[in-house]
Amino acid sequence: MKKLIIFDLDGTLLNTIADLAQSTNHALRTLGYPTHEASAYPRMVGNGINKLFERALPEGEKTQENVLRMRAEFIPYYNIHNADLSRPYPGIPELLAYLQHKGIQVAVASNKYQEATTKLIAHYFPGIRFAAVLGQREGIPVKPDPAIVHDILKETGIRPEDVLYVGDSGVDMQTARNAGVEACGVTWGFRPRTELEVEQPARIVDKAEEIVKLI
Repeated sequence: MKKLIIFDLDGTLLNTIADLAQSTNHALRTLGYPTHEASAYPRMVGNGINKLFERALPEGEKTQENVLRMRAEFIPYYNIHNADLSRPYPGIPELLAYLQHKGIQVAVASNKYQEATTKLIAHYFPGIRFAAVLGQREGIPVKPDPAIVHDILKETGIRPEDVLYVGDSGVDMQTARNAGVEACGVTWGFRPRTELEVEQPARIVDKAEEIVKLI
């Protein structure tokens, strides 16, 4: 039996794309750049917000300076509006409650910056005692680098073989492989099933309740 389930956040626990789109478009608009339809954003997210800004900026404007300008506009707005439209995916609150009831530890490993990661988890899952909630932190490489998983393992004292990592993207599957833990891809998130299949995780599931069978 698995002792720890590590979840990605965006596209796995929460559907955050509308708020991410709204906040990125706010930053683009403020800086005088064209905006994007919300439907374009699932292809832009997953590698941290700096990479999101780089992808959202027009060709010829994808400089480090403009990425930092975008960040300065995005973060204050997103800190206020990151729970306007975001919602847990069907079955996720029930899954987390079940795991907690069974004594299985749960943690979050996200490329979203730490402040927003902590806020969203506290807002949407106040009754769940997470063993660790880690987002993008200064000086720590983003996924698929395994550093965030290694930090969670140190904090919990759980061995890699007793861990299941759950995420919706190829980046998540690569992170699990790089960390030496078993991966489970979910199809309800931001990325297509084909992206998960390329990475050949141990499991791919279509509903949250299917994860119970894997532990």
